[in-house]
Amino acid sequence: MTARARATTAGLTELPVGNGIAPTTGWHLSRTPLEAATTELEWALLRWWEAFGRYSLHALNMLGLDGVGSAEMLILHIVRLHDRPKSATMIANLLNRDDIQNVQYSLRKLVGMGLAAKVRDQKGKYNHLAVTERGRQICDDFAAIRAQLLIADVAQLDNGEAVLLQAAKTVSMLTGLYDSAGRTSTGYAIIASAVQS
Repeated sequence: MTARARATTAGLTELPVGNGIAPTTGWHLSRTPLEAATTELEWALLRWWEAFGRYSLHALNMLGLDGVGSAEMLILHIVRLHDRPKSATMIANLLNRDDIQNVQYSLRKLVGMGLAAKVRDQKGKYNHLAVTERGRQICDDFAAIRAQLLIADVAQLDNGEAVLLQAAKTVSMLTGLYDSAGRTSTGYAIIASAVQS
């Protein structure tokens, strides 16, 4: 029995995609080669996000930072970005988040822990956030752990820098497509399901 026949017997089919084969499982999200490839990427990104969260928590544990989650650490890195104070709205925009209340909660938490501080903008009108010296040290320590435990392994990838830059470009492009699809969907009528609950 050929591999294709075995796959078909098991309920699997193989659809050619580019230079390779994209497996489909008869799953409702993978009916065409493009859908299969899109689904593979979505699941890869979801698995990466979970791995990234675990890695961040382990790094934070190495720093002895109880009570700081990976979301807060991400926000702290953004606050420090270019060593310029930022508003909560700018921080949310940089992270492509629209849950401003949760971002503000995390910022209050960072301020309460002494990792960030409120500062006035140049006109003295609005509160922005800036890292404190303690926050700066935490960011530096986190970067050192990252360099030792992660970047050293990433450096082993063949042509790693170019591959990562291309992946970042692709994901950024897809982010725009997903955001656009989400906005477009708000103008559509709700689809009535054939299955009644």
